Amino acid sequence: MKEIQRINHVGLRVRDLDISRKFYEKLGFIFLVGPVGPEPVAIIEHPSGVNINLILNTSEEAPRKNILMEESVKYPGYTHVALEISDIQSALRQIQELGITITERVEFEGAQFFFIRDPDANIIEFHQPAGR
Repeated sequence: MKEIQRINHVGLRVRDLDISRKFYEKLGFIFLVGPVGPEPVAIIEHPSGVNINLILNTSEEAPRKNILMEESVKYPGYTHVALEISDIQSALRQIQELGITITERVEFEGAQFFFIRDPDANIIEFHQPAGR
């Protein structure tokens, strides 16, 4: 479809708005509104334009691990969001200063990236393309 212009937002199901909001605010996201709507949803946005909807309807009995990434059975679904960055060394330093655990670092064909997890085990990749 030629009408698609960009990703509008990413939806992440979370257990606790306060905990998730504090985590994402450390990464520079700004709380816009919420909870709103039937799900309900809280909306946060980074100054770069990246918008995340924090979906606040997690079931109490849901496992606390990421079933898409931590199970031997590989379920279909979105496994992570990748945020493009301009300076991997600066981003690494800031994440470490925030006390956030880096779960993996990769370099592949000149691209460099690393992964973290939010409080609900949702995976976030920080990706510096090759040539930067």
